[in-house]
Amino acid sequence: MWPMGLIRRKPRQSGYTARRRDRKLVTMTYGKTWQGGFSLDPGLIHANHGSYGAVPRVIADAQRQIRAQLDANPTGFLRDIQPGLVRAAAARVAGFLGGSASDWVFVDNATAGVSAVLASTRLDPGDEVLITDQTYGAVRKAVAQLCRRTGARIVEVRIALPVAAPADVLAAVTWAATDRTRLVVLDHVSSPCGLVLPIAALCQQFRQRGIPVLVDGAHGPANVAVDVEAIGADFYTGNAHKWLCAPPGAGMLWCRPEHQPDLHPLVISHGFEDGYTSGFDWPGTRDPSAWLSVPAAIDFHQDNGGPALRERNRKTALQAGHQLAADFGTVLAAPADMQSSMVTIQIWPDRELNQPDCAQLQRRVQLEQNAVVAITAAGGATWLRLSAAIYSEADELVEAGRRVWACLQGGAS
Repeated sequence: MWPMGLIRRKPRQSGYTARRRDRKLVTMTYGKTWQGGFSLDPGLIHANHGSYGAVPRVIADAQRQIRAQLDANPTGFLRDIQPGLVRAAAARVAGFLGGSASDWVFVDNATAGVSAVLASTRLDPGDEVLITDQTYGAVRKAVAQLCRRTGARIVEVRIALPVAAPADVLAAVTWAATDRTRLVVLDHVSSPCGLVLPIAALCQQFRQRGIPVLVDGAHGPANVAVDVEAIGADFYTGNAHKWLCAPPGAGMLWCRPEHQPDLHPLVISHGFEDGYTSGFDWPGTRDPSAWLSVPAAIDFHQDNGGPALRERNRKTALQAGHQLAADFGTVLAAPADMQSSMVTIQIWPDRELNQPDCAQLQRRVQLEQNAVVAITAAGGATWLRLSAAIYSEADELVEAGRRVWACLQGGAS
């Protein structure tokens, strides 16, 4: 389906030797010369891979091949070929992220996965759903809607920034649970400040208390190591369009077998009541090419080093983050062992911009400074979040941060 000849790469910078699946030793290289392998605008510094990702040309080619097969015979493809390909793609996801293929289904994105779990959750008035102040905004809104509909209430844990150690997060979150807590929603890697939570330890604590945990792993796959069974959550949802570099529209949802009879997709179609995977695999007529491109994205990640690529990206982000913190006279949001390919630097220690002002500052940085970044506010301060991908260099990330600083000197809005 995806000829291995497609998954090839040009020489790049920063050598690293790794063993590929064909058992041959090859030299991995990363950095700026990889930018030609993407369709990114060369006139911009792309320091925000974490928000929307970017699709390598080889994966875009794989998606085009899938669409060509669909266009050649829509009925034959959607009716006879797609079902088997979706299950085969789920098996690849299981091999990459743990668990069994029968426990993995595809959704459009992690937000859709979270919403499916919440829509299938039964709560009574007075029940509690535990989240943190690092919970992604769309997920917070989905939890709020669930609580409005059922009479339950949100309990939000504040994570003090900068975080000193994972143990501080573990203590704060577990302390907030009560005998009324019916569901805990936690990030694996938080979107606002890129915090890598001690997710396995948190899940263990709540599992011992019989409280189910939904992990929002939007920034998990191909950014940090993921083994859903070792993590111990009840539900795990992630994106393939971010760090795995699949096309937009490729999200995954994992569910423990004991919860599957009660978990249903947001779109009820012909597969409903035929089982967990049947319900999700056929949401009606749609373009399945993003889902079916995930195996090519896994190949791309693994062929380019897998764990070595993740660690290289983390070190690149941290190098830039430490330099900018020194330049600004500020701090990072968390210690190195709680940050991944995203690093977050305090840029305004004594002022917390509101969300519209953060968005406006991001636009100014792009329009005036030709840099694409993420700016967020939390804990009474304003923060800059930078992402390191396969095509990133530390000096480019530092330059992006300095361009943000230039905009700040001209006013926040």
